[in-house]
Amino acid sequence: MYRTLEYLNGISDSDVARLRAVGIRHTNQLLHRASLDIDRKRLFKKTGITTDRLLEFVHQCTMLEVSGMDRWIPLVRRLGINSMQDLRAQNDKALHAKLVEAIGLAGAPGVTDVQYWISQATGLDIVEAPEPERQVPVIK
Repeated sequence: MYRTLEYLNGISDSDVARLRAVGIRHTNQLLHRASLDIDRKRLFKKTGITTDRLLEFVHQCTMLEVSGMDRWIPLVRRLGINSMQDLRAQNDKALHAKLVEAIGLAGAPGVTDVQYWISQATGLDIVEAPEPERQVPVIK
């Protein structure tokens, strides 16, 4: 889903300006320009936005890609689900129960909606995890 960068939780006006300066105008562009670790490192060099922050923003962008979930993203994030890996690891009935507890039965998404979100998480998990930093041995 195409959203302006301002839609991302925690993004500052400065971050938005720096991303727009390199041609990234919406969340879908950010997702495709920063889904790989090497691309986040390149983008850090161009914008000064840390790779950790870029990774957080990219995870939010992938959550926006889940069909029918955009309305529930703030609540799902409060439940500790911040990436496709987190969503994929959920039990559908347990997640639905948490949503019902937080919202109430009348306003919560249905079990089938939650099942659909989890099924989409596998196909939409395109974000590469950061490479662990190599330890350089110290020679004395």
